[in-house]
Amino acid sequence: MRRVWGYTLFWFGMGMLLMYIIDGGIIGILLIAGALLLSYLLFSCRR
Repeated sequence: MRRVWGYTLFWFGMGMLLMYIIDGGIIGILLIAGALLLSYLLFSCRR
């Protein structure tokens, strides 16, 4: 479980860094929506 939390926090930090570089706006919102959709599809194990 600790590895899962570490993995999650690492990518959370990378996402925050990316948002800092991009400077938010509509592109940031689209990236967030895309990441949430992708994570749902990857971790739901439904096909």
